[in-house]
Amino acid sequence: MGFEQLAKLRDQLAKQANAQRKQKQASERHPSHAGDKDAKAKDTKARDAKPAARTADRPAAKTGARKPEHARPAARQNQNPVDPVVHTIGKLQKRFPLAFPKNPAPKVALKIGILEDLLAQAGELKLTEQEIRDAVSTWCRGSRYWASLTEGAPRVDLAGAETGKVTAADSAFARRRSSGGRTRPAKANEEAAAAAKTGDEDASTAGDKGNAPEADQAQG
Repeated sequence: MGFEQLAKLRDQLAKQANAQRKQKQASERHPSHAGDKDAKAKDTKARDAKPAARTADRPAAKTGARKPEHARPAARQNQNPVDPVVHTIGKLQKRFPLAFPKNPAPKVALKIGILEDLLAQAGELKLTEQEIRDAVSTWCRGSRYWASLTEGAPRVDLAGAETGKVTAADSAFARRRSSGGRTRPAKANEEAAAAAKTGDEDASTAGDKGNAPEADQAQG
C-alpha cells in the first residue's frame, strides 16, 4: 500500500473517531436537558397547584371555625343546669356523711328536730334558711327515706349518733306514703302535726307528691 493510501485511511479513521466522539457528547447532553425540562415542568405544576389548594381550603376552614347562629341556642339547651336543691344536699352529704349518706348506702331516719340543728349552722354552711328547708324537705320524702322509717329503727343526729327510735306511728305513716295510700283529712292533719315534730316534718306535705328524683340524683 502506498503512502497516499495510508494517508487517506488515516484521515477516514480520524473522521470516524471524531464523529463518534461528537455523537457520544450529544447523547450525554440530551438526558440532562430532558431531566431539567421534567424538573422545571414539575415545579411549574406544583406552583400552579398550591394557589388552587389554598383557595379550596379556605371555605372549609371558615365553615369549621364559624358556627351557625341557630346552632348555639340548641347547644345551650342541652346543658342541664344543676338543681339548687341537689347542690345543697351535696353540701350536707359532704359535711354530715352519716346523717346524709350517699347512694348506694340506704338513707337513715333523722332525729327529731334535725332541721333546727341545721338552721343553727346555716352561717357556717353558707346556706340560707330556705335552702336548708328545701333540702331537708326533698331528702325526707320518697321511698328511699320512707324505707328507713321502720318501727324501732334508730334516729340519728348530724354526727350519726342515735338520739331516738322510729315509733309505730311513724312507721305506719311511712308505709302509707310509700304505697301511695291516702288518709282521711282529719287523720292526715293528725299525722302532719306529729310529723312536724320530727326530721320528717316536710314529708307529711310532700308525701302525696310522690318520690323526689332530684334527691336520689344527689346521692351519687
